[in-house]
Amino acid sequence: MTPSLTPPAAPHWASLGEHTFVAGVRLLFWVYRVLGRLPFRICLYPVVTYYWATRGDARRASLDYLQKLETATGSLGHAPAWRDTLRHFLAFADAILDKLLAVSGGLPQSALRVEGEEGLLAHRATGRGAVIVTGHIGCMELCRVSAERHRGVRLNVLVHTRHAERFNRILQQLHPDSEVRFIQVTDVNPATAMMLADKVAQGEFVAIAGDRVPVRQSMSVPARFLGHEAQWPVGPYVLAALLKCPLYAMACVRESGVQGSGYVLRVHCLAEQVALPRNARREAMVAHAQQFADWLEVLLANAPLAWFNFFPFWAQAIPPRTAQPDRDHDR
Repeated sequence: MTPSLTPPAAPHWASLGEHTFVAGVRLLFWVYRVLGRLPFRICLYPVVTYYWATRGDARRASLDYLQKLETATGSLGHAPAWRDTLRHFLAFADAILDKLLAVSGGLPQSALRVEGEEGLLAHRATGRGAVIVTGHIGCMELCRVSAERHRGVRLNVLVHTRHAERFNRILQQLHPDSEVRFIQVTDVNPATAMMLADKVAQGEFVAIAGDRVPVRQSMSVPARFLGHEAQWPVGPYVLAALLKCPLYAMACVRESGVQGSGYVLRVHCLAEQVALPRNARREAMVAHAQQFADWLEVLLANAPLAWFNFFPFWAQAIPPRTAQPDRDHDR
């Protein structure tokens, strides 16, 4: 028998397990509240370094991303090496603390600069909500700081149940009255879609990640990112088309050269209305995915260490039934 020359598909990101230091996050947060950020870093960094040293898959994925980023944008200013992957992991550790501070009210409004939210607020004034596509980048929880400046703004973030349940439980306990709410779903079924439609009709916003193919996603589309083709989920675009509402991109990142905390919340309108015509549905979704990938690439050129996808992103397998977009969408 002739051995297959086709390399095995990279494992789905959801099968790699969750390593976001959830177990000790309460103790570390207590260290910060009592002693400050420097002692927090002193306690956390050995944990991060151990994780970096023992998880070769995540370390290699980080290096792959940084190499592609440097080739495409030159934002690092040098050829990435293993020490840059450690910096990448440490940036993730800092983001964990900022997530906790954002949700617990530990960051003032002055810690955040906002760009591009005028159109989103103008749309909200009509009484309707919108779909927001974001990614595993920066600190989305800081959107709460922005929401506090606009009374009544509610953001519903769709998260993967298996990976986010414990961490989001901690966030909710720290600030149960937050205007940012996490809805734990594995896929968007008809009941979930009806619930989200009600929220959009009431003027609320629904945020969904656009940079990971979900566990039960029946379809993905290709788009180029940092000079290489990758698979992207279609959920944000199908959801916006289904709910008949605008589609925005949003991310909150720490950028170099920014005063204070360095966080900037960027909002960009991708489409006033998402149309997925039956005879060109796949082409329309490819165009939307490419638009989001291009926006994300520009964002990361200014914040190279802010993308926290520590898995072989460009090697994601194409989900089954890719050739049946119409039937999947209708069902």
